[in-house]
Amino acid sequence: MYACRWMLLPSFLLFSLAGGPKAVRVQAAMADKDTLRIGWAATDITPDKPVMLQGQFHARVSEGVKDPVTATVLALQSPQDETQMVLVSCDLVIVHDALRDAVRDQLRQKLPELDPMAVLMSATHTHTAPHTSVYSQYQPDRSPIEHPYGMKLDAMTPAEYVNWASPRIADAIVHAWQERTPGGIGYGLSHAVVGHNRLITYSSGRSQMYGNTNHPDFSHVEGYEDHALNILATYDLEGRLTGLVINIACPSQDTEGLHEVSADFWHDTRQELRRRLGDDLFVLPQTAAAGDQSPHVMVDKRAEARMERITGRTRRQQIATRIADGTMAILPFIKKEINYTPRLRHQVETLELPRRIVPEADSVQAAADADRYRKAYEDMLHELQVNPKQPEQRHWYHKITSTHSFWRRHERVANRFQLQQTYPNIPIEVHVARLGDVACVSVPFEYYLDFGLRIQARSKAVQTFVIQLAGSGSYLPTLRSVAGGGYGAVPASTEVGPESGQQLVEWAVDHIDKLWKQ
Repeated sequence: MYACRWMLLPSFLLFSLAGGPKAVRVQAAMADKDTLRIGWAATDITPDKPVMLQGQFHARVSEGVKDPVTATVLALQSPQDETQMVLVSCDLVIVHDALRDAVRDQLRQKLPELDPMAVLMSATHTHTAPHTSVYSQYQPDRSPIEHPYGMKLDAMTPAEYVNWASPRIADAIVHAWQERTPGGIGYGLSHAVVGHNRLITYSSGRSQMYGNTNHPDFSHVEGYEDHALNILATYDLEGRLTGLVINIACPSQDTEGLHEVSADFWHDTRQELRRRLGDDLFVLPQTAAAGDQSPHVMVDKRAEARMERITGRTRRQQIATRIADGTMAILPFIKKEINYTPRLRHQVETLELPRRIVPEADSVQAAADADRYRKAYEDMLHELQVNPKQPEQRHWYHKITSTHSFWRRHERVANRFQLQQTYPNIPIEVHVARLGDVACVSVPFEYYLDFGLRIQARSKAVQTFVIQLAGSGSYLPTLRSVAGGGYGAVPASTEVGPESGQQLVEWAVDHIDKLWKQ
């Protein structure tokens, strides 16, 4: 059922894609002096045995592999001043700090010439990928989590998976860095309908995640939807396409409830793009600010289902086709303006963001809710001892593990009332970069769409890639969403509040301004 997967694509494959005007060969004369250095690699990070899948309140032990999860690497270096930047996209729910730090530790040993802080890792947010939460996030003591669902299950623990995956990701980075060669970039904006705002607002003013729109009290969808397809393409000196960075405002969670390892719609998208552009094409997906978005259709569900039936394509395949169509529509035009000497700048900082304040009354209520779920969990543990045949039932652990998750969820809110007195701020890592006329900004959260749009609207760059989930996650909602009271906007779902979201906007806009003034 499981097979070990290792896919490190060799650098010579970068140049096997056909096409490209011979006129650009004149760039070769500049290759040793000014031309951007580009390296690509990809590695399979699908474990060879069962693993706990992250993304739901109940535990899920993987029962096979629907399709592999991948880490894709793009290494960039400016020969003028040796500026370094490495983008890594992982088919994971989050990139927990434990995984990021483990990869960087590996790189310090394997590749000392590369500054490990130049590595920016982000997740596609597939809900069918291995669990990476090794310790409590955003807690000063980093309490270890051996069994995140409250019991030992027959699967790799998060720590075991991180120890298994981190050297593979580090090796891919080493490969991409060591095999970088002169090349250029092109960029462009297209559109593809992938993400939808998943918060439904009713006439009372309250919002509900995935609320029923076929209801007399349905008023409107809470927020905006952004169907922009931000594309960064890389080329060799012959003008041949070598890889694509594709940035969209939607997490990869269409088939999110599976008990199989899967990259979700990005697997289908890679397949579709490679079918059209060549098997050797690298595809590096990024999730833009999309904390309130998902690929699930909220209105016109019957019409959407009919189109899937008559086209013979699943929802994931429909999304892949749309992304590929949008990409193909602009690639001929992007290619006309390949830049072989773009200015590369990269900065990384640690910001202190204020914790979202939990009122004492909310803390008291959360403690009561936590106690209720704890007792229910303990009763289930007792029942498990009385009825030892219970595990013979398929997915027997769903109810008890979800009860444990709710207990811990409320307990964390209750504990935060005291924590905010002694540790009022949370340190988070953020990146900002310039590549020619393109800017990139990262945030570790599930950053609501409005914040990303504010950055893009005020950015001095021609095109701005906002990259969310470049870290351990948790939602970062807008004031509008907090007022609606939906799932992602309540204290239990958040570590910082809307004011921190705006603080990140101001930081990003200010630092992009500085990069453009240099």
